[in-house]
Amino acid sequence: MKLKLIGTLILLVGVIVTSCQSDQEMEFNRYYTAGSLVYQQHCQNCHGDKGQGLQSLIPPLTDSTYLKNNKAKLACIVKNGLEGKVTINGRLFDDQMQGDDLTPLEIAKVLTYISNSYGNKLGTMNLEQVQSDLKNCK
Repeated sequence: MKLKLIGTLILLVGVIVTSCQSDQEMEFNRYYTAGSLVYQQHCQNCHGDKGQGLQSLIPPLTDSTYLKNNKAKLACIVKNGLEGKVTINGRLFDDQMQGDDLTPLEIAKVLTYISNSYGNKLGTMNLEQVQSDLKNCK
C-alpha cells in the first residue's frame, strides 16, 4: 500500500511539473526531442554520435561560437550543403558537405537539437525562423 501511495505521489508530481512548463519550454522540448531523431537518421553518420566530427575531414558541431555567429545560415547549410573552407574550434576544414532533403520543420528540429547539444546553448530554432532563413539562401 505504501509503495502505491509513493508511486501515485511521484506520478502526480510529474504531471504537475509537466503542466507547469511554459509554451516556450514545451515547444523547445518537442523540437529538441524530435531533432535528436532527425540527427541520428541524417547527421550522426558523418558528425558522430557526440557531434565530434571526423578528424580533419568533417567538422565537429561543438563550436557554439561558429553556430551563434552563423545562426541565420545554418538552415541553408543543412538544406544546401557547404563547400569551401570553414574554421571550427580553431581548426580549418576544407571539404564538401552534401545538402539534405529535409523539410523546413525537420531542419528546425535538428538545428534546435544541434544548437543545444554538445556544449551549445542557443535556444529553439522554430519553423518560422527556418522558413525565413531558407528564403535568404545564396
